[in-house]
Amino acid sequence: MRHQIPGLHSKHQDPETSFDGVFLVRVDRAWYRRYPQKPFVELRFVILEPQPFQGRSFFSRLYCTERALWKLDWFLRDFAYDSDLLNRDQVDEKALLNLRGVVCTSHKILNGRSYQNLDSFASAGEWEVLSCASMDDVNAHGGRGDSDGL
Repeated sequence: MRHQIPGLHSKHQDPETSFDGVFLVRVDRAWYRRYPQKPFVELRFVILEPQPFQGRSFFSRLYCTERALWKLDWFLRDFAYDSDLLNRDQVDEKALLNLRGVVCTSHKILNGRSYQNLDSFASAGEWEVLSCASMDDVNAHGGRGDSDGL
């Protein structure tokens, strides 16, 4: 049986599904993926702010390899993850749900696959300051945000 899927052959990333910038987000779903070489936590975020992106979602990964644990730890601390679970080196998928924080994202294409990178994090309480700083960067650089993000 054949199915028509518009856009399947296109190698261009849909601008509606790739987000670059600073966003206030909520964790909507979380899955731990146990791969022998590179285990990771896959996260689905829903954008809360800024208004033009509100309600949209995107997926990203945080790797759990020895070299990448610092980034997972940074994410968990900034998103106010349960400190008791963190102190026991445990990540509970259900405990990740509805955590809020700020992410700076960038879109990358590697080997023909599209990835949404999480470049940096901050606590949700810092959104007002970071969103203003982000808008200042956009204005100062002629409509483009600074590559340093947060």
